[in-house]
Amino acid sequence: MIVTFDLFSALTDSRTGGTAALVAAGRSETGAGALYDAWDARNKALQAACTTWESFHDLSLQALGWAYAEHGVEADAAADLAALEASVPTWPLWPDVAEGVAAVARSGARVGLLSNVDDDLCRRTRGHALVDPDLALTSERLGAYKPGVQIYRLARQVAADAGHELVHVAASARDVRGAQEAGLRTVRLARRGHRVDPDGPVPDHVVDDARDLPGVLASL
Repeated sequence: MIVTFDLFSALTDSRTGGTAALVAAGRSETGAGALYDAWDARNKALQAACTTWESFHDLSLQALGWAYAEHGVEADAAADLAALEASVPTWPLWPDVAEGVAAVARSGARVGLLSNVDDDLCRRTRGHALVDPDLALTSERLGAYKPGVQIYRLARQVAADAGHELVHVAASARDVRGAQEAGLRTVRLARRGHRVDPDGPVPDHVVDDARDLPGVLASL
């Protein structure tokens, strides 16, 4: 079995890391959280609409420019994005991640990532260090973005080519929906700030702690 994790929701507390980076770049502490949320929402919308390949960096720059315009921020979005990207190695993992991912690996599964990100940025995250680098399946590597079904189907083919079935561990509603619509077995790892889509497909299992994943995976 190959188990992929979503990088920036299931493994990483991205809002905490990204908001701190915006504050360090000079955005106000009171407004940085709202700016991060606006940037993140715009980024996700661009990814969902992307039909001709554009890099995560380029989409992120467009999204940050729009977020700044929306909030009346007069700043160099390109410089601030560079600061955000440089800060990614400091973005914290959720507290249960290191033990949970290690436990999944000890159970006999191969562990990877499935993430809407460029390769270089992926390699600089704390989550990348916990998985098999050959299974860091990024949007750049696969040429597609979540929540479109294509990225999940391509990831499943990578697993099949290695002689394994694929299980995806998601946190966000859109990631659960995309994986389920692509026919993947999916475990939702509940995280603060991410809600279940009441009208969306139901994941195969839900856990509150990554350290509970081995028992769930053994039942699949």
